[in-house]
Amino acid sequence: MPKADSSFSMLVVAAGLALGIGYYVPQTLSQKPAPAYAAKPEEAQKLAQAQAQTPAPQRPAWATSAPGRVEPAGGEIRMSAQVPGRVTEVLAGVNDKVAAGDLLIRLADEDLAARVNAARAEVAVRKRDRDNETVSKTAQDRRATEDRFADAERQLSFAREDLDRTLKLKRSGTGPAADVDKARDAANKASDQMDQARTALRKTLNGNDPPAPTRLEAALAAARAELSLAEAALERTRIRAPSNGSVLQLNARVGETVAPSPENLLVVLGDVTSLRVRAELEERDIGKVRVGQGAVVRSDAFPGRDFEGSVSSLARSLGPSKLGQRGPRRPTDIDVLEVIINLTGEPPLLPGMRVDVFLKADAQPSAAAHPVQSKRT
Repeated sequence: MPKADSSFSMLVVAAGLALGIGYYVPQTLSQKPAPAYAAKPEEAQKLAQAQAQTPAPQRPAWATSAPGRVEPAGGEIRMSAQVPGRVTEVLAGVNDKVAAGDLLIRLADEDLAARVNAARAEVAVRKRDRDNETVSKTAQDRRATEDRFADAERQLSFAREDLDRTLKLKRSGTGPAADVDKARDAANKASDQMDQARTALRKTLNGNDPPAPTRLEAALAAARAELSLAEAALERTRIRAPSNGSVLQLNARVGETVAPSPENLLVVLGDVTSLRVRAELEERDIGKVRVGQGAVVRSDAFPGRDFEGSVSSLARSLGPSKLGQRGPRRPTDIDVLEVIINLTGEPPLLPGMRVDVFLKADAQPSAAAHPVQSKRT
């Protein structure tokens, strides 16, 4: 019996300890520590007032946003070959600055050059025969006008050949840049003189009762027409810069065979002295944009930087998106409105970069400022 009593006593003691631990431990853990410092009522009131007076940071309110792509201010000029042929010379490189009329690429032209030389010889013979013929004063005046126009055409052709030669020497490092500038000025002057001669010839031919050409005059006119066609065919083997700008892309190599195709781009030009963004605005946001509205452009390449600009023009109609993917993977294809934003200053953006455009909500456009009254893109 004593052993049973001791076991029973130990069970009672253990149960008591368990009950005590189960009661006191949760109570202890649930109690929060007292704050080390309790603010006085006056200090708490001042702190609340200071927090109430501090303005919360505000985000700028945007009218709308749209994706866009950076491009030169005048747009990109994409050039391909006009005739099939083999590339014989490439006189420009990427990032080169070029002027209007500069030769960029030349194709093989041996057969066309021979055709031009033969046509020039034929013109010289026909002109000598015509000059030996006696005609009236009115016919002589018409001949003089025709001769001035023909001479202006030849001078322009020779000026272009001289410009091409000086550009080739400059690229090879054997010709000074001053010669190129002089040859370029001569070509521009020859082009102006040809325009003036063409205008004078048109006035002469449209005069009252012009005398009918003689057989020798008709033969000379036909020879000159053949020469003009030969020179035009020869010029089509030259790819020239249509305006001042920089070479953005160059896909031609000497020895390659090219063919006329809009997909086979040889040169892409653009004036990068100023940039713009072509953005695509969804139809539901058309009423939130107007010409002259401020805009902010952001690029992932320059995080944390904003580039200022303003809306310069809006398209007159909606069209398919050129920036987003279209096709069976998209359940809905949404037409967009093209918006042109001119960038301020000289941002470090590059043509072709994708950016995000945010239009400012400083002044909401009215219904009268719809794209119908805006400029053409």
